[in-house]
Amino acid sequence: MPEIQPAVVELEEQPYVFIRGSVRMDSFAAIADRLGELIAWLTGQGIEFAGAPFFRFNSIDMEGESEVEAGLPVDSLPEPEGDIRVGMLPGGRYATVTHVGHPDQLFDVITALREWAGQEGLVWDMREVGGSELWGCRLESYLTDPRVEPDMNKWEMELAFRLAD
Repeated sequence: MPEIQPAVVELEEQPYVFIRGSVRMDSFAAIADRLGELIAWLTGQGIEFAGAPFFRFNSIDMEGESEVEAGLPVDSLPEPEGDIRVGMLPGGRYATVTHVGHPDQLFDVITALREWAGQEGLVWDMREVGGSELWGCRLESYLTDPRVEPDMNKWEMELAFRLAD
């Protein structure tokens, strides 16, 4: 298990723009590859990013389909267009941890974060239904710009999982 340094933080509501998809975890690229499309659309609209690109996991089914959003935080919400939608990330308390390394290592980091939260008596804003986890807000943000650092082993990512009130 990786050594992690998690924290509980309070996050404010955040406007964001996203593309939602239903994907199997073994074909995650189907939604991940849409980030470039989203970035190009926002740039074409002259809309500034208010943070790093992320994936929001609304539902997770490791054996089946998961509902995932490729998103970007923005300062103000534009008009949606086609597959591009707008919304608000919920504010509240989140358990967070930063990971530096290849994204393939995130499974172990997530496992360690969940074990830590259990030891701390923290409860997720999540419920299980029919073998799927339904999350109030579970984010995986990519803090490293791959155009600046192409070596995925040096990427910095932040996990932020909303806690129950």
